[in-house]
Amino acid sequence: MIDSRQAYREYREQDRLALGRSRDRRPRLFGDEIWKFEILLRKVEYDSNCRSGLSARIIGGYHKVRFHRLSVRLGFTIPPNVFGPGLAIPHYGTIVVHSAVRAGRNCRLQEGVTIGATGGNHEAAVIGDNCYFGSGAKVIGAVTIADDVAVGAGAVVVCDITEAGTTWAGVPARKIGDRDSHSNLCSALFD
Repeated sequence: MIDSRQAYREYREQDRLALGRSRDRRPRLFGDEIWKFEILLRKVEYDSNCRSGLSARIIGGYHKVRFHRLSVRLGFTIPPNVFGPGLAIPHYGTIVVHSAVRAGRNCRLQEGVTIGATGGNHEAAVIGDNCYFGSGAKVIGAVTIADDVAVGAGAVVVCDITEAGTTWAGVPARKIGDRDSHSNLCSALFD
């Protein structure tokens, strides 16, 4: 969670690297909407966690409005304070994440991913570091996912994944290999 200006800078830098923007310092004026979304996400997190007072409410409100508009335009429902540094969203498309989800560093979400609670329960997934979720993957309920796990396209995870460095696919998801998620993440994160 962003709890200082230094943490805010670290999150922004890790997000930039996760998106494969190692040469660029800022998003382009036209295009790069996903990068702009992630920047606004981090600004909203910083505003809500670190700022106080009238000016903070005004600036924070402005960032929240811009964040909401861009979320609707891109089809993302990602609440603040859910993902650690290194969030990567490579494509536009519907992504829905419950506000109770807690995800570690370097998480990559393809289009159509849903990570939510179930049955009126407000407990949701706890996701480790360096996890990848393929197109249309679903994580339902209060499950735990270990570090370095890859969840394949269209998989439905309803049980804990405790074995780190594995690949899961199917409905319901089951282990299909011992390959970790690193090949699906930006290599700049591991340099």
